[in-house]
Amino acid sequence: MDITRADHGRAERGPEDWFAGEVEMEELAPAHESGGVQLMKVHFGAGSRTAWHSHPAGQLLHVTAGFGVVQSAGGEAEGIGRGDTVWAGPGECHWHGATAQHALTHLAIQEPGTTWMEHVSDEDYAAAVAAAMGS
Repeated sequence: MDITRADHGRAERGPEDWFAGEVEMEELAPAHESGGVQLMKVHFGAGSRTAWHSHPAGQLLHVTAGFGVVQSAGGEAEGIGRGDTVWAGPGECHWHGATAQHALTHLAIQEPGTTWMEHVSDEDYAAAVAAAMGS
């Protein structure tokens, strides 16, 4: 058994290659060296979002605060809020982030090995938020 002791206050700005806008990431539990999942807390400022990406074993998101949007490639944008849980399956290309007016915080559980792709354009983001929020 391994115990990883809490190291509070280690949030880091999300890399610009992966995110648009103000995003902070905090690794709450790293993947064990022998394999397994990692647990991240990610906070998106209003208007912030991920680039398109996928995870080899999928990704589980659980919203802890705020409002946001999630979308799979070829799918409809969906609004998400506090208490919602999202499963993106293995290799499923998707993006997620805050709405233009609200921040979003979620927990993310995934195995290491994210494949990052192009950024969501401002136009596509605005259309997705409008569709997801019923505007």
